[in-house]
Amino acid sequence: MAMKSTPVRASLLTRIRKSDLWWAFTQSVSARAAAILLIVLLGSAFLAPLIAPQNPYDPMQLDMWKSELPPIWVQGGEWPYLLGTDTQARDMLSVMLYGTRTSVMIGLLSVTLSLLIGLTFGLLAGYFGGIVDNLLMRIGDVVLSIPTILIAILVSAVVRQMLPTNLREVGASAVLILAITLSGWVQYARTVRAQTIVERGKEYVMAARLLKVPSRRIMARHILPNTLTPVMVAATLSFGMAILTEATLSFLGIGMPPGQPSLGTLIRIGNQYLFSGMWWIVLFPVMQLSLLVISVNLLGDWLRDALNPKLR
Repeated sequence: MAMKSTPVRASLLTRIRKSDLWWAFTQSVSARAAAILLIVLLGSAFLAPLIAPQNPYDPMQLDMWKSELPPIWVQGGEWPYLLGTDTQARDMLSVMLYGTRTSVMIGLLSVTLSLLIGLTFGLLAGYFGGIVDNLLMRIGDVVLSIPTILIAILVSAVVRQMLPTNLREVGASAVLILAITLSGWVQYARTVRAQTIVERGKEYVMAARLLKVPSRRIMARHILPNTLTPVMVAATLSFGMAILTEATLSFLGIGMPPGQPSLGTLIRIGNQYLFSGMWWIVLFPVMQLSLLVISVNLLGDWLRDALNPKLR
């Protein structure tokens, strides 16, 4: 008797390559270019300890007589300082790579926390309605009525003053993540709430209720997966905005300290020397921040179009 052969389940990579989303990605020149640029920027940032010529956090590697050197293609530049040095003798390329890593981590963690809060509040508001819906959405309306950057400034300033002096620099990144999170969760909550209201009236949810399935299981296993498409797009676009918010706060002097530079801190420091001839101290961090945000936004725009069935 011949044994029936069981079909081999396609690998995850194979399923991805056969998906409509991958096909849409291969057809978009801007999406591919943005993805390559983002991979280069993020890869170089997280591999900074391996590829950076210098560790800007290690005072033993700083030669003060090498400060304020121009880029290597300008007269007076020296190897290995490809993009020159700043006033503290830190190699600009190295400090940019480390600063990019700081900015990306703050943006990624703040978007993740905002997403978790927004998903939770949106599911609760849309599924239960009534008092729960009114309470959570009114809180969201209050947050939306205040400009995002103002909320971030207020939270950052208040929390920073509450911390002991010796912990303010150590906890600067945590304060920034909290500030950006509290100002960014509302858009996810409103999106998920709208999707949840639509899904809770469908037959599969009603059948689950009749079978006495717990509400938390219905929300987590049945409704949540059907609300993730618009949330993925919003999270991608918000990632770039979170990086910009961090850079703005650091530029205003209430973000990352000079000893733990982010891109915003580097721009703030370089802006002080813009008219003294040391243009490279501010130009290269600005270019790095712009390329990072542009690549994220291009991918977000492509993802929004690719997941919109009306555009197919």
